[in-house]
Amino acid sequence: MADGTSGFNIKPMDQFTVKPLFGGDVVHWYTPTNVTLWMALTVLAVTALMVWGSRGRALVPTRGQSLAEMTYGFIYKMVEDVAGRDAVRFFPYIMTIFVFVFFANVLGLIPFAFTTTSHIAVTAVLALAVFLTVTALGFILHGASFLKLFWVSSAPLPLRPVLALIEVISYFVRPVSHSIRLAGAMMAGHAVAKVFAGFAAGVGAAFFVPILAVTALYALELLVAVIQAYVFTILTCVYLKDALHPAH
Repeated sequence: MADGTSGFNIKPMDQFTVKPLFGGDVVHWYTPTNVTLWMALTVLAVTALMVWGSRGRALVPTRGQSLAEMTYGFIYKMVEDVAGRDAVRFFPYIMTIFVFVFFANVLGLIPFAFTTTSHIAVTAVLALAVFLTVTALGFILHGASFLKLFWVSSAPLPLRPVLALIEVISYFVRPVSHSIRLAGAMMAGHAVAKVFAGFAAGVGAAFFVPILAVTALYALELLVAVIQAYVFTILTCVYLKDALHPAH
């Protein structure tokens, strides 16, 4: 172009900007933002599925009831298989985590929506809640014996202090990896999709090529949204198992 600028004006990271809902540019902790809106919509979607969808409790279930029951059974079996029968009492908490992350991921795929799980502030709170809950539970149930989680008694005695240090570091890194994995996957996929969508507007007659790429990427992002909700939840079950059975 004559002014030396590129014909493409793609800003893939703009979609992650937190904006006030009612004007202005300053965001305080109490300011309703697009994050607030889409988190509220996520809660409404969860409520619609688990409460409204299963309100009839019919012997011949409706589609909504079938979906709610399938989700319930899937997560129940995950908790039972990964964390054990004694972890089933914590099923409501784990179920809540799964449906919230799942709907937050999927709603973020709607055009012009905001993906709340692409922000580390959201995923870090979820991960820290899991970390603190599991740690507190471990000490409540086992007291000082919970520290056996860091002591690899099956290893040779000279190696045990080194392994204990590694176990302590890896334990406290859990909320970091737990949160970054989800936020990074959501942010990366949406950023790439925005780039391809920008190409579609600037390649002229060959616009169909990036459109096909965006369509394929959208399908992949839907799969990633489901997988990331599953991974976040199954890691929660693994950490819960450590709290219930801390000994190596």
